[in-house]
Amino acid sequence: SFSFSCRLRLSAEEVIQWSQSLEKLLASQSGQGVFREFLKSEFSEENIEFWLACEDYKKTKSDHLHGKAERIYEEFVQSDAIKQINIDYQMREATAKKAQDPTHTSFDEAQKTVYILMERDSYPRFLKSKAYLNLLNQLQTNRMWILFIV
Repeated sequence: SFSFSCRLRLSAEEVIQWSQSLEKLLASQSGQGVFREFLKSEFSEENIEFWLACEDYKKTKSDHLHGKAERIYEEFVQSDAIKQINIDYQMREATAKKAQDPTHTSFDEAQKTVYILMERDSYPRFLKSKAYLNLLNQLQTNRMWILFIV
């Protein structure tokens, strides 16, 4: 499972940047953590977990691709996966085929689909959420704030 725990220092400026694009939000480790907590509250954290797993997968040494591809496929892609991502049947089949003979781009299409889904659906809701707005408000009031995410 792709879980993490970390201690993060945030500034209002950084949190304001998250509202510019999903790309900026995901480029920030703090942003990933806060967005992930929001997605958990919506029962859709599999999207960011899959996206992060794909980012990690792309950096994998070639001799470890097979094992990682198998884990990602079993956890997120196969039709009875515990954290099944929302992709159509054709993409699921195509991704399954690519995962059997893995390359660094095996999950690119599925990852792009999940990214677009987050960008159009969860991300706009996140920016209007109490979680985001309260965090921003606290940071603007206190200038600096430390956030703990487990």
